[in-house]
Amino acid sequence: MVVLESLQSSTSRFSRVQPGVILKYPVEVWKESRAFQRLTDEIANSFSVERQIFNKLGVHPRIVRYLGWQDTARGLLLAEASHGSLQQYLDEHYDTIPHFVRKKWCRQVVESIVYIHHQGVIHSDLRPDNFLVHATTPECLDLWLCDFGGSTCEELGLDGKHLPDPGFFDPNSKWVSTPATDIFSVGSILYTILTGHWPHRGPGPFKTAEEMESYDRLVDGLFGEGKFPDVKGLFGERVIWGCWTKEYTNADDVLQALDSETAQTSKCGS
Repeated sequence: MVVLESLQSSTSRFSRVQPGVILKYPVEVWKESRAFQRLTDEIANSFSVERQIFNKLGVHPRIVRYLGWQDTARGLLLAEASHGSLQQYLDEHYDTIPHFVRKKWCRQVVESIVYIHHQGVIHSDLRPDNFLVHATTPECLDLWLCDFGGSTCEELGLDGKHLPDPGFFDPNSKWVSTPATDIFSVGSILYTILTGHWPHRGPGPFKTAEEMESYDRLVDGLFGEGKFPDVKGLFGERVIWGCWTKEYTNADDVLQALDSETAQTSKCGS
């Protein structure tokens, strides 16, 4: 079993158990920690939520394939994406990604949100790290949405108790997951796909925790004042702006607006 260091998160680890299959398993909390029970319960809830939501969502081309639960070395078995996370791919290959691929990815992001919202699921932690890049064919890179541990589903009584990170969250909204939570995040994800960097930030990963904390304060402050990056000239500029400014009441409207803008730019030869 090969541990995939690049895919570690605060609550989970990932190992390749066989070609094309990944095991997502919970981190072990230090038993001497004062927060041991709280953190253990939070991680257990995250995995329980994600398992039930995968069962709810079933198979869809924009969702990472769930292959079942493993009791020995407990965790979620998932299909492995050939090219890792969208964030990593943008960091490493942005300059060589054709514009038509970035436009396709924008639509696939919205497609995934339309689907999960139709199923009564709010992701609540949307960012480029939670999309995967997979070669459906050798020449065709597509996106899969992943990481549902922080998600909510009212029908199933599930609450992963999570909200998006700064830059992908509206600091003026209530601290509760709604479809609008995801729609705002979509605006920032489309912006990142098209520019190669997060809103109000340059390209490349954070080098220190202090740099990340500084960005969090900066972007929350600017977003809180309604100050968003200039999107003029970007594909989908009106859609991105509309996601940030609460123009859309549901993800279907976002998809319709994006398709309309795609058709318009195609007529203009873009």
